[in-house]
Amino acid sequence: MTSDMNISDGNRVESDKKPNKRKGFFWASAMARRIIAFNLIALCVLLMGMLYISEFRSNIETERMSALQVEAGLYANLIAERSSNEDVASVSLLSVLSSGLPQTKSTEIRVYDTENTLLLTQMADEYIGPSGQNTENNNKLSNIFDTIWNKIEALVKGPTQQIQTTNTEEIGYDLALKVIQSGQASVKETIQSGEIVAAFGQPIVLSDIAIGVIVVSTPAGLMDGLRKQERNNILRLFALAAGLSVILSLVLAKTIANPIHDLAAAMEAGSTSKLRKDSPDRVNIPDMTARDDEIGHLSSAMQNMTSALYHRIDTNEQFAADVAHEIKNPLASLRSAIETLRIAPEGEKRNRLLDVVEHDVRRLDRLVSDISNASRLDSDLVKEEEESFDVTRMLERIVDFHGLEAKELGIEVFFEKPEDKITIYGLEERLAQVFVNLITNAVSFCESGDAVRLWARRVENRVLIVVEDTGQGIPEDSLSKIFKRFYSNRSEDNFGNNSGLGLSISKQIVEAHGGVIWAENIQAKGADETAPPLGARFVVGLPG
Repeated sequence: MTSDMNISDGNRVESDKKPNKRKGFFWASAMARRIIAFNLIALCVLLMGMLYISEFRSNIETERMSALQVEAGLYANLIAERSSNEDVASVSLLSVLSSGLPQTKSTEIRVYDTENTLLLTQMADEYIGPSGQNTENNNKLSNIFDTIWNKIEALVKGPTQQIQTTNTEEIGYDLALKVIQSGQASVKETIQSGEIVAAFGQPIVLSDIAIGVIVVSTPAGLMDGLRKQERNNILRLFALAAGLSVILSLVLAKTIANPIHDLAAAMEAGSTSKLRKDSPDRVNIPDMTARDDEIGHLSSAMQNMTSALYHRIDTNEQFAADVAHEIKNPLASLRSAIETLRIAPEGEKRNRLLDVVEHDVRRLDRLVSDISNASRLDSDLVKEEEESFDVTRMLERIVDFHGLEAKELGIEVFFEKPEDKITIYGLEERLAQVFVNLITNAVSFCESGDAVRLWARRVENRVLIVVEDTGQGIPEDSLSKIFKRFYSNRSEDNFGNNSGLGLSISKQIVEAHGGVIWAENIQAKGADETAPPLGARFVVGLPG
C-alpha cells in the first residue's frame, strides 16, 4: 500500500474506475436462478396438490349424479302425471311421449318400457357434440394447457388404461335393464371415444306399478369438459402466479443479489495487486447503510472493517518507521563508541566508552522486547478470552506489590478502596498491565516524599479508575503527545531507560475494551493557569 492512501474520519477516496456492468446479470447470477427455481418449485408442488389432492374431480361427479337423480325423478313424475287419466293396464307410453319432454341443455333422456324397449331418445338442447368442442375450450391457451397436461398425465399414469368398447345407447340399455330388475340405479363409464358418461335410471310408477323406465345421462364429453374447465382455471391461475413469482423473484434478486455482487466486486478490487494495477486510491465500499436489513448491516460492517484495515496498515507503516528511527539512535551511538574505542587509550576514557556501549546494548534489548510485545498486542487481545473479574482486588494486589518498591525510594503508594465491590468484564491481566504502567510511570516522575494515589468509582454505567501523583506534572506541550509511541519526556539522567511504549500500549489495551484514557495536570483550586501543577492525573474509563 502506498502512504498517500489516507482515510480521514472514515471517508474513502472514490475510485475513478466505473463498476463493471452486469449484462444479463439476472440469468448469470446463481442466486437469482436459485430464487426463481425455488419459488417455481413451491408453486408446482402447490399445483400438483390442487389437481390431485383437491376434491374438485369427485365433487363434479357427485354433483352431476345428484342433478341427474333429481331430473330423473322430475321426468318420471311428469310422465306418470300425463298417464294418470288412463288405466294402468292399458296405458301407452308412446302416446304419452308423443308430445316429447321438456328440453335440457346438458342432459340426454331415454325412455324404455317394461320390456326394455327404447321408446324415446331426446338429446341435449344446446350441448355441442363430444370431446368438449365448445367455444370456451377452443382457444390457443386451453390447447397449450391440454398439451402440457396430457404429457404430465402420461408420465404420471404410464400406459393408457384400456377403454370399454361401449357407447351411450348401450349404457342406457344396460342401466334400464338393471332398473327393471332392482329399482333405481346409476352408472359412470368410459365410452369408446375415451370420454366419461354418467347416467341415472328410475322407474316410472303409476299406482304403485312400474310402467316404464327413464334414463337420464350426460352427453359424451360433458364431464370431461367440466373437469377440463376446472383444470384450465387452475392452470391459468398457476400461470399468473408463476409469472408474478418470476417478476417478484427478479425484484428480490435485484435487492439481494445485486448489492452482494457490488460488495463482492468492491472487495475483490481491494486486493493489493489490483490496486497497484488499476488505481492507487483506496477501494470504495458501496454505502448501503440506509437499508434497514442484513445487506445494510453487511455494508456497514465491511466499511468499518476496511477502515480498520487501512488504519492498521497506516499504523504498522508508522510503527515500522518509528522502530527504525528508535533503533538507529542507539546503533549510531554504539558505532561511534566502538570506533572511538579502537583508538582510545587504556584508562578512564576507555571505561566510559564501555559504559556507553553497555547502556546502548541494554537500551536496544529493552527496545526489542517492548517492540515485540507491542507488535503482538493486537493479536493477543483478539485471542484471549474475556471474563468477569473484581477490579478492586486486582488494584489492591498491584498497589501491595509496587508499593514496596516505591517505598524504598521514599515514595508512598496507597489505594482508596471503594465501598462497594466493582466488577467488570474484560481481560484482567491486560488491564493489570495498564495500571502497572501508570503506577510505575507516576513513581518514576516522583521524588522522595511524594505520593501516588489510586482510587476507583462506579459512575452510572462506567467505571473510573484514577492514578494521581504529587510529582512535577506534565508539560502542557506534552499532554497531547504522551500516548504516542516512543514518545518520552525524560530528563537526561533517565534518557534511554524507557522505550516510550508503555503509555501507548496502555491506551491500546483500554481502547480495545471500549474505554478511554487521558492525562491531565492537577491544579490547585483558584490557582492561575500558569501556576506550577500539583502533580499529574491519569484517568481510565471502562464500560461498567
